[in-house]
Amino acid sequence: MEAIKHFLDVVSKDEFVEGHEVLETDWHRLKKLSEYEDEAKILKGLINASTALALACKGKKEGAKQVWQTYEKYAPLIDTTPSHYRNLYKEAQALLLRKYALYM
Repeated sequence: MEAIKHFLDVVSKDEFVEGHEVLETDWHRLKKLSEYEDEAKILKGLINASTALALACKGKKEGAKQVWQTYEKYAPLIDTTPSHYRNLYKEAQALLLRKYALYM
């Protein structure tokens, strides 16, 4: 799943809309597979976090806070879901939290 690496790259450059886009295909694929339900929710959370940051950068802070709540709902799954990508998800989580502190 090269998408998570691409996500880290674009979000680090504040390209939050692109961050949403790069994970969307994998999210759609995984949500259809019951054995990857939690991993799909992790991706959904990361997508929503990136979307929230895009909204915050446009000055839409209230909307951003609402969308961020979806990220917060699924963020605990990063620590509890077995995945080969857990370290990358944790890296994405740390990056998103730093960006949230900057823009929100």
